[in-house]
Amino acid sequence: MSPSWKVFLRTVAGRAYPRFIGVWREKSWLIFDVFFPLLQVSAYVYIYRAIGAPSEFAGFAVLGGAMIAYWMNVLWSMASQFYWEKETGNLQLYLIAPTSRMAILLGMALGGLTATTVRAAAIILAGALLFRVPLEVSDGALFFGVFILTLIALYGLGMLLSSLFLLWGREAWHLSNLFQEPVYLFSGFYFPVRALGFWAAALASVIPITLGLDAMRQLLYPRLMENFRFLRVEVELLLLVMLSGVFLALARLALHFFEGLARREGRLTLRGQ
Repeated sequence: MSPSWKVFLRTVAGRAYPRFIGVWREKSWLIFDVFFPLLQVSAYVYIYRAIGAPSEFAGFAVLGGAMIAYWMNVLWSMASQFYWEKETGNLQLYLIAPTSRMAILLGMALGGLTATTVRAAAIILAGALLFRVPLEVSDGALFFGVFILTLIALYGLGMLLSSLFLLWGREAWHLSNLFQEPVYLFSGFYFPVRALGFWAAALASVIPITLGLDAMRQLLYPRLMENFRFLRVEVELLLLVMLSGVFLALARLALHFFEGLARREGRLTLRGQ
């Protein structure tokens, strides 16, 4: 293994370690991270039951509630991360460190995945046990592939946003709040995204979790999703591969841009904030 790859992997491990350990040191966070999101999922489950919808619709809400954990992790633990590091005075250390900024973000992502996956698994388990939601995967390997590709594309988007939020300066906090709730709606976390109409769903597909959720629901409930699917699973899988490549490439360009901006002009935002 080349020295550059050794540095890359050590950087990933170094940034993942504090987040991984932090989860188990502060166990009370797990309770809040699981209990409160479960209340929101429960509300949608009871709404579907009250109107007499098929039990699969409760499964839509449970799966969407589980995937929200990953979206929140991307939005708050990745997209806004460099901005908060700048505010606390740590960003300068990241810039002068002889390693890749993408390795730093990747380590943050992998470390944050621990708590996020625990939260998502707890929501799915609670949905299966408390609400008796049917969860039968027709193709386990394909389902896992869709899930992994969704995460790769989603965290690629998080890496890109981390640079953009940093460049926009103080608006990072407002942008994080702005992107939070609308994505719940347009990505179809609690209902099939096709209900918004084809073109609205196509526009929402810029966010990878839209395609990932639709594909996973098709694999969980193939009969019902015949009438509600947005695109075929194979097409959505191909689009996720394309989004992964595009977002990772753009993230790399954005990171190089703000590094160059810092070295040339001594600032990290577009307006010198």
